[in-house]
Amino acid sequence: MAVETRSGLVRLGAPGSRVTRLELFYDLVFVFAFLNVTSLTGYYPSAANVFRCLLVLGLLWWCWTGFAGLGNAVRADQGLLPLVGFVTIAATFLLALSIPGAFGKRPGGLDGPLVFASCYFLVRASQLAVFGWIVRDDPARLRRWALLAVLPVVAGGLLVAAALVPPRIAHGGVATALQLGFWAGALLLEYGAGVTLGKAYWVVLSAGHWAERHALMVLIALGESIIALGLSQKFVTSQLPLTWPVVVAAVTGIAVTAALWWAYFDTLAPAAEQALHATRDPAARGRLARDVYTYLHLPIVAGIILFALGIKDLLVEAADPAAPPWGEPLGGFWIAVLYGGVALYLLSLVACGLRAVRVLRWRSLVAVAALAALAPVGARIAALHALVLLALVCVGLVLWGTRGEGSRRARVRQVALAEQEAAEVEASRWRHEHL
Repeated sequence: MAVETRSGLVRLGAPGSRVTRLELFYDLVFVFAFLNVTSLTGYYPSAANVFRCLLVLGLLWWCWTGFAGLGNAVRADQGLLPLVGFVTIAATFLLALSIPGAFGKRPGGLDGPLVFASCYFLVRASQLAVFGWIVRDDPARLRRWALLAVLPVVAGGLLVAAALVPPRIAHGGVATALQLGFWAGALLLEYGAGVTLGKAYWVVLSAGHWAERHALMVLIALGESIIALGLSQKFVTSQLPLTWPVVVAAVTGIAVTAALWWAYFDTLAPAAEQALHATRDPAARGRLARDVYTYLHLPIVAGIILFALGIKDLLVEAADPAAPPWGEPLGGFWIAVLYGGVALYLLSLVACGLRAVRVLRWRSLVAVAALAALAPVGARIAALHALVLLALVCVGLVLWGTRGEGSRRARVRQVALAEQEAAEVEASRWRHEHL
C-alpha cells in the first residue's frame, strides 16, 4: 500500500520483503487448528460432519489469509504489530480449542459456538483495525475500509445466530440444516463480499512474500498428514507392536505425502510465484493473487486435510492383533474421504496451473480419473491395500509428470535458482559492507 505512516507504530512492508519468523510463529497455532478440524469428523464420521469440517476450515483459512495480507502490507515484526499479533494469536488459539464444540454446547463448559463466534470476530476485527490505521489519511480508501469492516460484524452475527436460533425453533435434521445454513452464509459473505469490496482496496506489495506465505501453509498442511498418520494416542499408550503391516502403512503414507509435496513444490509453486512477479499492474496482480492463492489454495489445503483424515489411526489398525493383518475394508465413506481428498488436491493444482501460467496439467486429470475408477475397488479391499493403490497412482503421476514436463520444468527451476543465487549475492554484499 503506497502510503506513508507518520509514526513507528506501524511500519509498511516493501516489494522485496519475505516471510518473517514471527509470521511462522503465528502459523504454529494453525497446525493445532488443523488437527482439531479433523476431530470434527474423525469421531463421528458422516457427510454432515465432513461439511462442518469444510465450513470451519473455510473460516479458519479466511482468518489466516488476513494474517498473510497483513504481513504483506506491513512489517509484522516491527512497531506495535508483534503485540497485536500475540493478542490475535491467543484469540486464534481459543478459536482452535472451540472447534470440537463449535456446533453444539458441551455439558459443563462454555458455549462452544459462542466462543468460536466471539474469537472469530476478534481476530478479523483486529486485522482490519490495522488496515484501517494504514489508510486513515486517505479518505477514499478509508470509505472502502469502512465497508469491509462491516463484514466480520455480520459474519459473527450469523455464527451467533447459528448457535442460538436453530435449537429454539426446530429439532433434528431441520435444526442441523438451519445451523449449517447460517455457517455457510457467514462463509459466503466473507469470501464474496470481502473480495468484491477489497479488489479496489488491496494490492500485493510483495509477490515473493505472498507466494512464500501460501507455500509454507501447504507445507504445514502436509505436516498435518504425517502427524495424523504417526501420532495416535492408542498406538502410543497401548504399546502395540511394530509389525510389517505397520512398516508398510508408514512407508506408503509417507510416499503419498512426498508425492503430493512434489506435485506442488517441484514446478508449480515457483512457476506461480514467477507469474505473480511478472504481473506489474497492481489490479491484475491483485486478481491473480486472489484467484491462485486466496481461492485456489483453500481446496489444496482442504484436500490435504481430507487425506490426513482418511489415514488417521491407520497404524493402530495395522498393529492391532485383533484386526486383520492388512486392516478392515475402508468402505464407501472413508474411501471417498481418502481418495477424494487427494483428487481435490490434484484438481486444485490443475486449476492453479491454468490460472497462473496457462498450462493444463492433464496428467493430473488422468490420475484423478484413475482414482475415481479405483475407488470402488479400494472400498472393498483391505485398508492398507487401498493405501498402496493410492500410493502407486500418486508416485506414478510424479514420475510421469516429471519426465513429461521436459524443457518447461528446466526453465522454471533455472529461473528460480538464478533468483535465489542473485538474492544470496546481494545479501552477502550488504552484510560484508555493514556487519
